[in-house]
Amino acid sequence: MGLTKQYLAYRVIDSFNIIASGRSNVNFAVVDKSEGRYVAAPAAENVIIWDLRMGDRKLTLRREKHEVTALRVSPDHLHIAVGYADGVVQIFDLSSRTYYDAICSLALHKNAVSILRYDAHGMRLVSGGLDTELVVVDVVEQAGRQRLSGHNAAVTDAHFLQRLVDQDVVVSCSKDTQIKFWNLETQFCFKTIVDNRTEIWALAFINDLMVAGAGESGMNVYRLRKRDTNDGQTLESAVEGLAIDDEDTISPLSVSNCGTIQRASKGRTVNLVADPNERVISCHGTNDLIESFYICTPEEAKSRLAKRLKKARKKAESAEANEQDDEQLSKELSLSDEIKRLESIKTKQKIKSIDVLLGENKELRVLVSLSNNSLCLYSLEASLKSRKAADTSVKVLRSLTRLGHQSEVRSVCFSNDSLAIGSGAGDSFKLWDRDAMQCMRTVSTDYILCSRFVPGDRYVLLGMKSGALLIVDVGAADIVESIPAHESELWSIALLPDQKGCVTGSGDTTLKIWSFELIDAGEGAAQTKVLSLLHKNTLKLEETVLCVSVSPDMKYLAVGLLDSTVKVFFLDTFKFYLSLYGHKLPVLCMDISYDSQLIATGSADRNIKIWGLNFGDCHRSIFAHDDSVMSLQFIPKTHMFFSCGKDGKVKQWDGDSFEKILTLPGHIGEAHSLAVSPNGRYLVSCGSDRTLRMYERTDETIVLKDVQEEEREQQENEQLATGEDNTVALLPGLKLPSRKTVGSEQAAESIMECLEISKQFELEAEEKAEPHPLMLALQVKNPNDFLVATLVRIRTSDMEEALLLLPFSIVCELLERLPALINQRPDELELLCRVTVFLFKVHMKPIAASKAMKPLLIKLLDLLKRDVQQLRDVMGYNLHALSLLQSEVEQREGVQLFREATQIRRKNEKKRRQAVKRRIQIQMV
Repeated sequence: MGLTKQYLAYRVIDSFNIIASGRSNVNFAVVDKSEGRYVAAPAAENVIIWDLRMGDRKLTLRREKHEVTALRVSPDHLHIAVGYADGVVQIFDLSSRTYYDAICSLALHKNAVSILRYDAHGMRLVSGGLDTELVVVDVVEQAGRQRLSGHNAAVTDAHFLQRLVDQDVVVSCSKDTQIKFWNLETQFCFKTIVDNRTEIWALAFINDLMVAGAGESGMNVYRLRKRDTNDGQTLESAVEGLAIDDEDTISPLSVSNCGTIQRASKGRTVNLVADPNERVISCHGTNDLIESFYICTPEEAKSRLAKRLKKARKKAESAEANEQDDEQLSKELSLSDEIKRLESIKTKQKIKSIDVLLGENKELRVLVSLSNNSLCLYSLEASLKSRKAADTSVKVLRSLTRLGHQSEVRSVCFSNDSLAIGSGAGDSFKLWDRDAMQCMRTVSTDYILCSRFVPGDRYVLLGMKSGALLIVDVGAADIVESIPAHESELWSIALLPDQKGCVTGSGDTTLKIWSFELIDAGEGAAQTKVLSLLHKNTLKLEETVLCVSVSPDMKYLAVGLLDSTVKVFFLDTFKFYLSLYGHKLPVLCMDISYDSQLIATGSADRNIKIWGLNFGDCHRSIFAHDDSVMSLQFIPKTHMFFSCGKDGKVKQWDGDSFEKILTLPGHIGEAHSLAVSPNGRYLVSCGSDRTLRMYERTDETIVLKDVQEEEREQQENEQLATGEDNTVALLPGLKLPSRKTVGSEQAAESIMECLEISKQFELEAEEKAEPHPLMLALQVKNPNDFLVATLVRIRTSDMEEALLLLPFSIVCELLERLPALINQRPDELELLCRVTVFLFKVHMKPIAASKAMKPLLIKLLDLLKRDVQQLRDVMGYNLHALSLLQSEVEQREGVQLFREATQIRRKNEKKRRQAVKRRIQIQMV
């Protein structure tokens, strides 16, 4: 038996060129206690924490495959929640050394997450999705608490309302034009606002005002008030109120529309953001204008009202207008007195997302994510002063633009020493350091279609959409010469193997051969030699030339045409040699192997064909990608090659055995081009997600059968064995705040396997049998510890779904073991309590119907009551003992512990006292 052919694996190093992708929002973040300096921005499937002052990455939070669609930094700035396109939410700890590992991963939605929002203390998180549902998550417990269903379209925004009501209330808005108020205790909507005619895209809360940004230029403003509950209300009157079908009888809030804020820009509101101090709201639409509004304090609003009425009196000059007492003044506060429009910010590009931060000296900082892959930080003065148009306070403090192309990258190439990478986009050419992945040079150009380093790596050739051929000096970052090479798009450049010239193919149906020449430039002492191209020959063809390639033995010239054929000519005479036909759609890319034996062609028909160059025979046709094959290149000195397609995948193939070696984690969206380094060790690809992805060859050997087996397992794991249906037969109304995943199925299997092994172990206990290998792996000696270890290993977010999948016979078996577990393992009381309560909640009817289960039920209740009370007593004792120790330390050392927390508490108490004082003053007036 022959040896199995082995290959060396390629692995992802990192992605670069991306600053901020447009699908998610951006947020200010606090790292090392520095506020306003760091920002969290989505970057395809990663989240990057940028340092705006230094202009580089601080941290990168990674996940594979799925794009980031929402993110939110917690109020204490220690955590960041990230929502992805597959409905998963991950929470990262920014203060930890292992910040790159998610604390927890929660599968909450069927589709992409559209909004994430923390409550005031950062203990709970509300997540809204495109599947029309909201899920409230307990961050401490790392599990979902409530699932709220009621919207008929994608949820666009959600907030915790903790300012006016004692109950837990969530407010959400959706594309179904409705704003809903949810009571979290009952998980029902108690109030719906339906006076908007278009989709509602964003909500903002400031004091007792709620601002709703809709699909038109006006933003509705609602005033929220706490409803006075009449304790003396009789049952009859309450029933009468309900009989009128008035929903407000059960609502703890009254909501009244008090006006509209008119935006200057037309179209829908995209984002509506309030600063953490609740003094300013900023919004933007689908264009390049950011509008900000200052919310006045009651004193400022009264003074503005007085000024307005004073002007009105002067204009009217009537005695009736002057006879207005102070009582009437205070009652006539309008929205224009409470809200003052600040200066607008005009950006250079379309806006994707914003975030705002108000400083102590009323300096408003606005973070803007633009559609051209850049971040900008603006500053303006948030004051009540009126300014002239010329005297603007808007300044650009920082901008991140240099680290990435402003448009999609169409072409990539490696330098001949494999140390530098060149990338060409619709606006510029950039030179990157391969190791640091930092941009070293930028040259502004027109739309680039292809690029090649000239031997010596001093110059780069760029093929333009206009047909021009640019020669760029890499060191000086300057265009040396622009040659009008073709009349239409210059689709392809191929270097001659003798390194003395190049070949270009264009949409004007011509193919030209050029030779390199050094010519004199400059005058006198500054005279130097610079590169130029001399036109040698032209080959006129009948169809558009899409790609060209020259065989390494300088014998053949292969040309891919729009008529789906590849024509091979002799390079020296241009005499026709072969026609390779078989593709059904145009050939977009091709490459010839190092020994001039094989030519591989990739087409828009999704196939790659491998041909023999000697006779033009097709060795094999491979269905390679799910969309057009955009680029392929042989690895130097081998018959292996890489290909990428519009399906975003990057694949490695063996040209001899025609086998797929491996599929690399590719792009989100389309992949446009790839390049293999001359030493064969590195690979770089570019795509529509604005990323350049770098891969490196490792020393790890892979066997094809193992890789194929892994891919099969992965596909099987993506499909749930128990189906997508999440309903329970006996409980049709049960809506768990989690989603069934492969993890929850595996957890249910592990519980069942554990109980089976425990039963077997107890039967063989008399013979003193050896423990099961799984028990040895978990380092446990008896069945009870084995069961607890199995339950502890299950993720909190998967626990309920796993218990739901267990058959009733297994549930009974598990419940019978619980009393012994509670007695032996009081350290895991919280987990055991959760398991017991959930199982009783789901299987209450069959348990209640079974007489044999009644003694077990009573026993479990007594045990849990006793142990939970003990745990509660211990926690209360510890809490008061710690507070006593704190006061003793403060008295002895004269130092206040937890000074920051105490200051924040005092500030909040002071605000509360002032608010009470103001209310008393208003009542007195």
